[in-house]
Amino acid sequence: MTLRVVLAPDSFKSTLTAAKAAEAMAEGFRRVRPDVVTERLPQADGGEGTLDTVLAARPDASVHTTTVTLPKGPHTARWLMLDDGTAIVELAECCGLPLVGTDDPSGADSAPLGTVLREALRMSARRIVVGLGGSASTDGGSGCLRELGLRTTGPHGDDVPPGGAGLLAVTRADAADLLDPPPDGVLLLCDVEAPLFGPRGAAAVFGPQKGADPALARVLDGALRRWADVVGADPDAPGAGAAGGIGYGLAACWGATMASGARHLSDLSGLPDRIPGAALVVTGEGRHDEQSYTGKITGHVLGLAQRHGVPAAVIAGTTTAGRPDVATISLADLAGSEREAMEHPEHHLRRAAGRLAAGLPGSGA
Repeated sequence: MTLRVVLAPDSFKSTLTAAKAAEAMAEGFRRVRPDVVTERLPQADGGEGTLDTVLAARPDASVHTTTVTLPKGPHTARWLMLDDGTAIVELAECCGLPLVGTDDPSGADSAPLGTVLREALRMSARRIVVGLGGSASTDGGSGCLRELGLRTTGPHGDDVPPGGAGLLAVTRADAADLLDPPPDGVLLLCDVEAPLFGPRGAAAVFGPQKGADPALARVLDGALRRWADVVGADPDAPGAGAAGGIGYGLAACWGATMASGARHLSDLSGLPDRIPGAALVVTGEGRHDEQSYTGKITGHVLGLAQRHGVPAAVIAGTTTAGRPDVATISLADLAGSEREAMEHPEHHLRRAAGRLAAGLPGSGA
């Protein structure tokens, strides 16, 4: 009986796309067990790689580009349009952390996302799906909404400065010129369930990843509290803190709804149908930690495997969490250092996959 292995990694951020990670894993299995059939189903959870996952699953997807303004200059952002009029927008392609950097966490702004959304409307999108992972800003979506026509002002009627810290001065959000959302609505794909503010909120949990020290994280948290006072929507809704609060802003002002990015995109790729009957399911990501089990794609894939009684494994750049029933391989440990793993990720992914292949039943003859 032919053994079948499903390879469903996320991207290894700043090193490999999900598609390249899946291919490296497949090569590792082929070298050790050429008799094993590998199925590559690269995944995303709303963050980096969302567009590539959709492109692999939907032959009707056409690629569009829009020029946005970033701190380092103009940038060409990709987005997709499906035949049914659904636009797919990936925040990481517009103003993700690798594009913007961590030099100005207080002033980082979500306006480029709004630029792309406005273009999707101009192209007559009937529905917009936005992957929210990987943002550089903590501005509650105010910059994105500003590009869509919302005006945010301070106590003297002047426009508030861009960025999260600018929200400390906001007293009014004027939606008179705000563009209408597309007729079939807006769906936000989230990879976290964080509230807008507080100890589990956007600034406290994710601000440090975007360059905010503890003092600035507290400032940004206070700014988001003020933003919620002005806008008035529920700051504790699951996903309100996604992408520095963009989830909150688009839900409050544009009626957007939220969904698990991992579940939506894995369903789109057909992953749930490919797991039953597999000998092994392998997922992976750059850093496997406790957050991997709170809405990230790796945790979702492991849950699917467990549901169908299929053995599962994780290959990650570094690992600080795991489950006793899941084989976990750290590329940093395998390579001898995190630097070596990041400099030659495909080589070490092939090695890790080969180790998993050697543990499969049968001789390989």
